[in-house]
Amino acid sequence: MNEVVCSINHVVKCLTDAGVTPDLANLLTIIGGVVLVATVPLITVIFLIWIERKVAARVQDRLGPNRVGPFGLLQTVADALKMLTKEDITPIGADKFIYNLAPIIAFATVILIWAVIPFTPLHIGADLSIGLLYFVAVASIGTVKIMIAGWSSNNKYALLGAFRTIAQLLSYEVPLVLSLLIPVMIAGTMSMQGLVHAQGGMWYVFMAPVAAVMFFIANLAETGRAPFDLLEAESEIIAGYNIEYSGFKWGMFMAGEFMHAFTASLLAAVIFLGGWWGPGVEQVPVLGFLYLGLKTFVVYLFSLVLRSTVPRVRIDQLMALNWKWLVPISVANVLVTAFLLQLTKALGLAPQTGDFAAALPQTIILLLGNLAIVLVVLNLVRNIGRNERMAAAATDAAVGHSEDERVAVGAPGH
Repeated sequence: MNEVVCSINHVVKCLTDAGVTPDLANLLTIIGGVVLVATVPLITVIFLIWIERKVAARVQDRLGPNRVGPFGLLQTVADALKMLTKEDITPIGADKFIYNLAPIIAFATVILIWAVIPFTPLHIGADLSIGLLYFVAVASIGTVKIMIAGWSSNNKYALLGAFRTIAQLLSYEVPLVLSLLIPVMIAGTMSMQGLVHAQGGMWYVFMAPVAAVMFFIANLAETGRAPFDLLEAESEIIAGYNIEYSGFKWGMFMAGEFMHAFTASLLAAVIFLGGWWGPGVEQVPVLGFLYLGLKTFVVYLFSLVLRSTVPRVRIDQLMALNWKWLVPISVANVLVTAFLLQLTKALGLAPQTGDFAAALPQTIILLLGNLAIVLVVLNLVRNIGRNERMAAAATDAAVGHSEDERVAVGAPGH
């Protein structure tokens, strides 16, 4: 007799054993999965906004929301209700269909990513063999919503803001994809669940810390979080591509942004921090939710602290950081990692089992390669800083020498 485990992966069998027809069981499972994936992130957004406000208040020595509900928990609910009652304005000359479609795409693209995230060994919406490729493809749809939102608004400021946003998102997709190649090469799979299983002996953040940092930085830019929050730099481009949106439509963009930032932290936990792996998870799979939540919260909290402390960079600094530093480092990291992986295979050090002892030799070799990349980058930064200081000193000396000559020429006339 087959053992029935009533999870997302086995609900159909549970329903059919209970007397439901197979067709109806499949339909109910699909509807239930869609409702679950659509409602959980929406509820999560409400608490994320409250957490972000509280963290920012703590970092900046403020109180934060503390009036509406206990500890201010209902403040976000009040804001959502206020947003729902605001007037919905459509600009004259706007393409109404595309204009109204953009906010839906903004939130839907983030929700679709949750379908391939493994929460426990048993709970995953769809264990695709190309899960990482699916994530990259779906995340790229978010770029489309920004373009159509800016263009359909019939506003030059919105269109210019969309152009700048598209330039940022497309640029930072390059180091993002290159950083994802590292765990794919190590694990030999693009399945999200396969990546988590492959980290049973060692998390990839220890094997590929450079890739983890590149992934984190690129995701900050992709989600428009500080110090890369140029998607809606109010002081420069009047809120950017969504300037013509109001009420609930504007709220959809904001909810998508908060949810995207949390989802990026969730993906970092899955890809580099072992996902749901933890003590006792094989015996009690539901513990995977707890372990994944804790790892995600650590990454998310770090991004919140950055947002509350680091000032916004200029657009030229943003693009220079990507093309002059992140992309070259990511390319070098892929080449070095590929060479070291082949070296470990040639030496017979590639792990054959998923335990700590088997993964340790490969981890040490890959970690040394990453440290070598970091040392080279730090040396380049030091040399660039030294050259700039010498150039500034030479300029100051030249200016001082010219000033002395001017004073000497004018001395006889005094």
